[in-house]
Amino acid sequence: MPLRQLGVLTVASVALVVAAVLSIALGSTTVSVHDVLHALPLVGDGQVDPATDQIVNSLRIPRTVTAILVGASLGVAGALLQGALSNPLASPDVIGVTAGSGFGAMILLLAAPSSIALVPLSALVFGLIATALVFMVAWAGRGGGSVARLILAGIAVSAVFTAGTTALMTAYPDRVSSAIFFVAGYLSYDGWGTLRDVWPYLAVGLAAAVLLIRPLDRLALGDDVAQSLGVRPRVVRLCAAGVAALLAAASAALAGLLGFLGLVVPHTVRLAGGTSSHRFVVPTSAVAGAALLLIADTVARRIAAPTDLPVGPFMVVLGVPLFLWLLRKAV
Repeated sequence: MPLRQLGVLTVASVALVVAAVLSIALGSTTVSVHDVLHALPLVGDGQVDPATDQIVNSLRIPRTVTAILVGASLGVAGALLQGALSNPLASPDVIGVTAGSGFGAMILLLAAPSSIALVPLSALVFGLIATALVFMVAWAGRGGGSVARLILAGIAVSAVFTAGTTALMTAYPDRVSSAIFFVAGYLSYDGWGTLRDVWPYLAVGLAAAVLLIRPLDRLALGDDVAQSLGVRPRVVRLCAAGVAALLAAASAALAGLLGFLGLVVPHTVRLAGGTSSHRFVVPTSAVAGAALLLIADTVARRIAAPTDLPVGPFMVVLGVPLFLWLLRKAV
């Protein structure tokens, strides 16, 4: 790996480690780094008081692990979509997964609050349904499968699910407050429960993303060259979009609707590394995405402590200036 790319990956990795330690140490109650290290399972000696052990191992480590997985998954999802669609502004919003996941969550949060425990599963299922509809529309008829048709289909399907979400919020205005945190993007202290149900989908998605690295690099050479190398461009785009949808939907099931991360992180990684090679962009986007979400979540917990604020607005605060800077660089 060239020195520049190695340096970017190293910086991102160091930032991730530091952000993870701070995420465990900081919150409504501050735990010293010394106590965090002693309380960590496997590497610590357990020489901490029971209250500290409870805070670290039962509350903050699960939340930190969740943030790492969600941030990495959204970073990878954005990298796959931007590579498959040859569009640096592509993100999970493009294929409808965000709107579908939001609608799936709202059905239970507003219309069936007695089944609130199924919210993550509903968000995952409807996110994948929305993506499937996008694929059906984009690949149907003459000339199906083009990048333009996929983007337009994503816009149309997203509009339908967004309208459905708005209709639900209008029909149950007295229950909207219970859905605010999902819409805003929120990492909760619910231990390992939800993560235990969702992590297999993330694991499958991340493993599939690794397998797509070489086909995406060949696709970047152009459809004709990719076909001569044994790659079927439409199949690769379909698989990449499907894997991105799985990662984004599972992430929404864990942390609600988080914007900008899947858009900004891969674009920044490519610019910093000076390459569009997916062998560099995909793993580095995973590390950088995890670090960025951890930083935003730690700020959200500390800025109004002991009140725990949603992380979504802080992702926007961090993402918008960076996005505008990237847009200016691109122009």
